[in-house]
Amino acid sequence: MIERISKVALLAAVALFMALVTLNNLIDYGSNFDFVKHVLSMDTTFPENRLRWRAVTNPAVHHLFYAVIIGWEGVATLAIGWSAVRLWRLRAAPSEIFEAAKGFAVGALTLNLLMWFVAFLTVGGEWFVMWQSQIWNGQISAFRMFTCVGIILLFLKTADPAGPDPT
Repeated sequence: MIERISKVALLAAVALFMALVTLNNLIDYGSNFDFVKHVLSMDTTFPENRLRWRAVTNPAVHHLFYAVIIGWEGVATLAIGWSAVRLWRLRAAPSEIFEAAKGFAVGALTLNLLMWFVAFLTVGGEWFVMWQSQIWNGQISAFRMFTCVGIILLFLKTADPAGPDPT
């Protein structure tokens, strides 16, 4: 039972973290919007950067991009939170049922991993060369979250062949 409770607790922790990220982006829209604006504008990358043709300076696109990120965060929050609730309810269920219920959680965590990997590390980090910025570089934070969530996904996927422990 302790492994099942640990899996649920880690899912709930990711949902809490993502809820705070989403809430912070909504409450402090301007500060976090500045991050998106500067990354997309590429205005703090190396001065002789030959990739600046990729820069997007249209404020409407900045807001759209940021809205997509916030929406992605919100959907991931709800999906991961729902997964934690669902697995909590099934914590004493037979192994086959608990194992089958983990599928949605795997999808929810994968949605979150894709956000960190695609939006931040790939698009922000490589397409808009965020790594060149000393000020607006979110790669370390994105990598940290990708790693944490990835480890939790791996732990979630460990088999539970014996079913719940009666203690």
